[in-house]
Amino acid sequence: MSDENLAPSDPDAPAEALARARALARAKGLRPGSMPKRAPRGGAPESARTDRDPALLGDVVDRLVSDRGWEREVEVGAVVGRWEQIVGAEIAAHASAESFADGVLVVRASSTSWATQLRLLSSSLLARIAAEAGPDTVTELQIIGPTAPRWSHGRRGITGGRGPRDTYG
Repeated sequence: MSDENLAPSDPDAPAEALARARALARAKGLRPGSMPKRAPRGGAPESARTDRDPALLGDVVDRLVSDRGWEREVEVGAVVGRWEQIVGAEIAAHASAESFADGVLVVRASSTSWATQLRLLSSSLLARIAAEAGPDTVTELQIIGPTAPRWSHGRRGITGGRGPRDTYG
């Protein structure tokens, strides 16, 4: 067997085969030499979707929040979560948002002097919060100071006692 028997008889045979393959692809509606088109990421158009079709997680959460009427709570949660960025590092080191109910945000200060300072700054803090969460989300700030220690221990107590000084005569 010689090498002449293995060689193709026509030197243009590969080019002709490629041309035939491209012509068949064009006949099928394909575009030879280009990347195939991908389906849209969202899947079917909105009108053809059903509740059983997969959806993006963010879209599902947004729909759940709006269906339940939790928009205001989510906005306040964002304020509490970004408390340090909204009020600044120095204030956040000495005060923390504690609770929210009926438009009133309760803020606990680390000392009575910081509570007084925050009461003086409450209008500017409300303006910052309104800029972040919307104008009517938080309508009032209630600033409370630190809690005093409890002197009563155990199940029994005495009325009119003076705390720890009462036991020394």
